[in-house]
Amino acid sequence: MRERARTCVGCGRTADPRTLVRLRIEGTNVIVDAKRTGGRGAWLHPAPECLEKALRRRAFARAFRRSDLAWDGPALRAGLTGNARKD
Repeated sequence: MRERARTCVGCGRTADPRTLVRLRIEGTNVIVDAKRTGGRGAWLHPAPECLEKALRRRAFARAFRRSDLAWDGPALRAGLTGNARKD
C-alpha cells in the first residue's frame, strides 16, 4: 500500500514520506522522530533551508496545535542533517 504524500512544514511542498523527516513532541520539546511512532507529527525535508523557514514562521506551533512548544534549533539541525551548524 502506498503512503499518502505529506507536506513539509518548512517549504510547504508535498513529498513522499520516505523523503521527509518526521518530528514529534516530547513533553513540550519538538524532536526528530526517527522511529516514526504514532500520534501527531509534523514533516520536514532534511534540508537546512526548510528547517530555517519552519523556525522563522513558527510552523511547529501550528502543526502541533500547541503554543507552549520549545525547540532547540541546533539539535533539530543535527537530527535532520547530521550537522548542528548553519551552513
